Amino acid sequence: MDSQTQMKKIVADAAIKEVESDMILGLGSGSTAALMIKSLADEIRSGKLQNIRGVATSFQSEVLALELDIPLIDLASVSQIDLAIDGADEVDPRFQLIKGGGACHVREKLVASKANRLLIVVDETKLVQNLNQTFPLPVEVLPNAWKQVEEVISEMKGSSSLRMATKKAGPIVTDQGNLILDVFFDGGIKNPKDIELSLNNIPGVLENGLFVDLTDKVLVGKIENNIPVVYSPSKFG
Repeated sequence: MDSQTQMKKIVADAAIKEVESDMILGLGSGSTAALMIKSLADEIRSGKLQNIRGVATSFQSEVLALELDIPLIDLASVSQIDLAIDGADEVDPRFQLIKGGGACHVREKLVASKANRLLIVVDETKLVQNLNQTFPLPVEVLPNAWKQVEEVISEMKGSSSLRMATKKAGPIVTDQGNLILDVFFDGGIKNPKDIELSLNNIPGVLENGLFVDLTDKVLVGKIENNIPVVYSPSKFG
């Protein structure tokens, strides 16, 4: 197991310690969240956790949960979620996030906004001082609007590229049937709340990957003296 996988595994296991029986859980997407779902299934199978129900944030997490016999309920059928556990592509010192590397950020944000608590699990490579300097901001757009949205983003001093698939011809298509523009702003994003609102006000935009003022706690995996460990940083800045 390489060092990054070790960091992801230990932080995924640590997240499960936040889970209690009878909870409704938001099940995140991505590689670290997938490890968390597997750890959750182990705890349910052993009887340590009982009456757990999951709300999937993507088709990926739904399929994995079903394969592992984790009971699922639909987002529309719950008024609140006790705890959502998810990964992130970037985390800044104020716990503002960029998500959407897996093109699942619309459902992830819906689940996060309905959760009483959002716990983010990452390895230390995802911690940044400023968002969007190295990782693009995903913006989900209606298929016939992508060019128009791209032009508006250009006026906002952002450069966009249509995310292309790697094992099929053409662009990535989201679970909602839309396309993704990957966006970089000059100098990164220093005012995520303003950028989030501005992007979502563009006609043709469904949602973007900025998660602003949603995160309650971050667990970080790192390698220390060749041993994987977990810590929980405090907000600052």
